[in-house]
Parts: sequence; C-alpha cells; structure tokens
Amino acid sequence: MHPQTMRQPLRIEVPGFGSFELLWLVTDYTGTLSAGGELSHGVADRLQQLAQKLEIHVLTSDTFGTAARQLHGLPLHLHHLQGSCHDGQKREYVIRRCNPAQVVALGNGNNDRLMLEAVRQSGGLAIAVDNGEGCASSAILAAHLLVHGACEALDLLLDPRRLIATLRR
Repeated sequence: MHPQTMRQPLRIEVPGFGSFELLWLVTDYTGTLSAGGELSHGVADRLQQLAQKLEIHVLTSDTFGTAARQLHGLPLHLHHLQGSCHDGQKREYVIRRCNPAQVVALGNGNNDRLMLEAVRQSGGLAIAVDNGEGCASSAILAAHLLVHGACEALDLLLDPRRLIATLRR
C-alpha cells in the first residue's frame, strides 16, 4: 500500500498526449541535480517552490559524497543507495514508496533507467536530464523527454505550459 498524502495532485493535461496527476518528485542527485557533486545554481530555490506542490525524494549513489551537505535544510527525503544494483533499488523505491503513476522521475544515468521506465510505463512522467555530465542513452530512451539542465527540468513543473508545448501532439 502506498502512503497517503494530503496534497492535491499537480494536474497537467497535455492535448493529444494524456494527463498527469503528480504527487511525488523522485530524482537522482549526481549528474541530475548536481555537477561534480555540487548542487547546481538555482536548484535549491526551485526545490523549495516545488515542495509546496510535490513530495520530493532524492535517491543517490552519492558518487562524490556531498549529497547530504548540499541538500541540507531543503524540504525533501534523501535516500542513500547501498550495495549494488542501484538501478533495481531506484525502481523498487518508486514502486514501494510511491505510486509510480503519480511520480515525476528525473535521472541521467544507466542506474536511472529502470526507475524512469517504471514511471513511464505506469503513466507517470519520466524526464532524462543532462546537467553537464552527460546522459546515458538508456535513460534517454526510457524517458518521455530529455532536458539540458536540472533547472530546466524543474521549471517544466513550475510552469507546466512548457511541458505541454513539448509533449502535445
């Protein structure tokens, strides 16, 4: 059973494509929200704004060991992945902790592919993000769209007309 939330879903109707009713933002950290382990400029402010609309979860392998420090004080849940099979852990997280049909997922790596696929196949929104460290082709193919930068991805949610312009048919 998925935890209940008191928030109203962020509703986005995309003509000719479908609609999204989003409650959760589940995102990778390294290479998605950060570059070189440092949170990208403008991301913290956007996460603060989005926390009014979505419950935010950051899933990270924390390659640079900086995620906790960089995200300290932000209204989000930080989850450090352990052991191996981080791609499977991310997929299971969105399935067990959230309802993937109501998730917007952000990622850039091979270890984000299964999470992005699970969200997309369930009716949620999957966004591949190239935040300056590249984006694995598997992540791009699993997503609905690719954006160049964390701020650009978050701005799609802050002003959904941008998303509508890209996905409409």
